[in-house]
Amino acid sequence: MAMFIFKQLTSQPQQFFDLLPTEWQEEIVPFWGDYEDFAKIYIIEEDEVIIGGGIVFYSCPPNFSYFEDEANYWFSKGYLYLGFIWIAAHKRNNNLGSFWLDQLKLAESHQKYFLLTEENRLHRFYVKNGFSRIKSLKNDDHFEWLYLSEDDSK
Repeated sequence: MAMFIFKQLTSQPQQFFDLLPTEWQEEIVPFWGDYEDFAKIYIIEEDEVIIGGGIVFYSCPPNFSYFEDEANYWFSKGYLYLGFIWIAAHKRNNNLGSFWLDQLKLAESHQKYFLLTEENRLHRFYVKNGFSRIKSLKNDDHFEWLYLSEDDSK
């Protein structure tokens, strides 16, 4: 049986970025130098190979101008932003996205999170993993949905 390891990636972030779709790489790689002091990359490894991960942001990530006021509101309430959550295509349908979120919540048991997704098909996944859809936001020609971790009342 496969052994998956969750850990913070503290050096060589390009290892994680290389896993991401090209359009996501274009959104984060050129800006990483401005954000690396305000974000942490957490990865999943299998046999010392990165197969998934995501970034926890302590301030607004790049390309967030349409969402900056809303994001700053949630940051002021103690939430952190989850972005660039990705599992390698050949490892999907193994509950690794849930594993990543569960391990993050274990590592930071009192932390609250928010995230955005434009993928409506991910709604059940986020609800199953303890998030609630709060609202939709218009970004250029499409909508994105804002989710909060459900323990936000604590």
